[in-house]
Amino acid sequence: MKTSLSWLREYVELPADLTAARLDEALTNLGMEVESIVDQAATILGDLVVGRVLTIEELTGFKKPIRFCTVDVGRGTPQEIVCGARNFAEGDLVVVILPGGELPGGFKIGARKTYGRNSHGMICSAAELGLSGDHSGIIVLPADAAAPGTDARPVVGLDDVLVEVEITPDRGYEMSVRGMARELATYFGVAFTDPAAIPAPGGTADAPYEVTVEDTIGCDRFSARVVRGIDPAAQSPEWMQRRLIAAGIRAISLPVDITNYLMIEFGQPMHVFDLQRLRGPLVVRRAHPGEKLTTLDGVARVLDVEDMVICDETGPISLAAVMGGQTSEWQEGTVDVLLEAAHWDQVMVGRTARRHKLFSEAAKRWERGVDPQLTLAALERAVALLTEHAGGVVDERVLDIDHLAPRTAITLPADLPSRIVGLPYPSSRIAELLTEVGCEVSGSDPLDVVPPSWRPDLLAPIDLVEEVARLGGYNDIPSVLPPAGASRGLTGAQRRRRSVGRALAENGYVEVLSYPFVAPGAADQFGLPADDPRRSAVRLTNPLSEEEPLLRTDLLGPLLGTLRRNLGRGQRDVALFEAGTVFRPRLAATAPPELGVDRRPTDEEWAQANAIVPDQPWHLAAVLAGDAEPAGWWGPGRAAGWADAVEAARIAISAAGVPASRVTVRAAEHAPWHPGRCAAIVVDGDVIGYAGELHPAVLSALDLPRRTSAMEIDLDALPEPPVVDAPKISTFPPALIDVALVLDRTVPAGEVQAALAEGAGELLESVALFDVYESEQLGQGKRSLAYKLTFRAPDRTLTSEETIAARDAAVAVTASRFGATLRGA
Repeated sequence: MKTSLSWLREYVELPADLTAARLDEALTNLGMEVESIVDQAATILGDLVVGRVLTIEELTGFKKPIRFCTVDVGRGTPQEIVCGARNFAEGDLVVVILPGGELPGGFKIGARKTYGRNSHGMICSAAELGLSGDHSGIIVLPADAAAPGTDARPVVGLDDVLVEVEITPDRGYEMSVRGMARELATYFGVAFTDPAAIPAPGGTADAPYEVTVEDTIGCDRFSARVVRGIDPAAQSPEWMQRRLIAAGIRAISLPVDITNYLMIEFGQPMHVFDLQRLRGPLVVRRAHPGEKLTTLDGVARVLDVEDMVICDETGPISLAAVMGGQTSEWQEGTVDVLLEAAHWDQVMVGRTARRHKLFSEAAKRWERGVDPQLTLAALERAVALLTEHAGGVVDERVLDIDHLAPRTAITLPADLPSRIVGLPYPSSRIAELLTEVGCEVSGSDPLDVVPPSWRPDLLAPIDLVEEVARLGGYNDIPSVLPPAGASRGLTGAQRRRRSVGRALAENGYVEVLSYPFVAPGAADQFGLPADDPRRSAVRLTNPLSEEEPLLRTDLLGPLLGTLRRNLGRGQRDVALFEAGTVFRPRLAATAPPELGVDRRPTDEEWAQANAIVPDQPWHLAAVLAGDAEPAGWWGPGRAAGWADAVEAARIAISAAGVPASRVTVRAAEHAPWHPGRCAAIVVDGDVIGYAGELHPAVLSALDLPRRTSAMEIDLDALPEPPVVDAPKISTFPPALIDVALVLDRTVPAGEVQAALAEGAGELLESVALFDVYESEQLGQGKRSLAYKLTFRAPDRTLTSEETIAARDAAVAVTASRFGATLRGA
């Protein structure tokens, strides 16, 4: 929002000695972000004076008319100046900038020879001084404007201060001189004159032009007036052009300038139609599918069914509240005009502006909220300005289609501001502050507050509390830290996740965080079967990228993308892990209930709403590529493989507090893993995830190296960790025995290890696989598994007989269960 201090002073009695710093502080404390406060007098450096033209000599022989002038600038000797303008005569008063001066934009003025004559300075136009866009001629002042040599800045209006502020989205009323003046009057405690408080005729039974509003939600008020016979050549007055330029709006024509001027002054956007170009009655409605409109910027736009349009018999002629159409715009020669001022739904306008990328000044105000009571006052002021400067006859009939909802009161507990802000606010003080912003307040505890029409942002008690704090003074609110209550610590799930992450990090994995979005083709790249539930994904309505509109159903998709990115940037040996939620949709048979904010949902409504929320279990995934153990002078390295992925799952499960005895690893087939190198991770008989080497087709599709391995488990599926008693440490020596068993190669080594532990009994302290051997001597389809058994008694040294008996018992279980035999026996 840009405006000038002189414009604000017309409606608020600001202190005469108001400085830029104090104005900056006032606007900031009112909640406006000050972009700049510029003294216009300082935009032109050097001497800018009034001069009187003494003589004019027409120079010939050049491509354009050139004049050589002598000008009295009050410095004794007249200045010689070369000028190309022809709209002045001898004896006229003009504006002159002398050598050494500098115009806006860094244009420096000096004495130089041009067109064969010496020129000492420049006679200025309004455009060169930044007052308007008029380059047609220089400024000619009234004969009694000032004496030659007088500072020209106050004479031409360059003694003003320009203010630019950033308005927050909830305070649309501040995007006007009216709104800013009201706020400053409240801050300084001075009188405020409402520019919209003018007598304006109401709607008449007979309308000046036939209009029908079909959608009263998108447009709840539509007002219009007609003026005929205006002078099409009438120009906007200089004071209006200067104020429009100060607001960042270029002057176009008198009717259009008036609507823009009132948009800045009142905050009410308006539109002017050429009455002779309208065809039949106007209809205000939503756009129909496929309709098009060429807007004033020359762009043909395909309309959306949510867009509001103004139509005549030819179709849409204006994109309501955003931009008019070319077919009905004001043109040179227009003598009859229809002035429209309406009130549009701010949500509709915001969506329309973004959809068509048309962020006009009008749209910026509509989406923030405009006072619905301004339409008639704005029309009255517009027709008054138009007839004053362009003549014409005002049609006495007034159109006013009003479907505004009545304002409702907000109940504000008297102690709520004090409880929220932390300062004592008596009920009388609350009423005083809210009255200052235009609210109607009644009662004392609670207070019944009716917000003013220009404050659509005041909807709930907390909004009123914010107003009390703002007007009461943000600087008066103490900086007090809230009391820190006793912490209950981390939840069990939080502790488990941190323990798992720490364990993987300690084993060489690097944690990453990926976006949870995937492309629709990810399931095909992973080779998932057609009936795989992971193919059913939640689609986002407003995705960050149209290429990835789905929420992930597993962690491997985004994680493998991160792996590929690291490999592509020169990393050779990479081990990554990620913990996070995946999204498994529920296919609800019924639509969710419509839930309001006026009450708490019932248990049934809450259950129905949650029935369509996707399940979001917490998963853990890890990927490996390259070497797990680097090569060096100590020997060759070891490439990462499927066994490392399985071990990563074991590490995570152990860190989660689940004993190894409850974990089983068995062969499985599950996309996207290699069917012969995939293991199912089983805890207490339930599969909680998979690990192994990824399928070659998947690696090819993702451009990943051979033997890339991965694991993914469901952390939420892990059972709660049992209560672990402190171990009893025996002081007696262990007994170590190695056992080599010959079995079918299809028997999982983990199940054999569990059978050994079951058969060995309580004397067994640990069992670990240390060798796998295959040979034709063992037999077709056979292999040898060698385990290290450690036996120890808590109260004595074991005898060799006890140790051998425990070993034989362990081997007997494997023999009966898997047909194992001792190797070499």
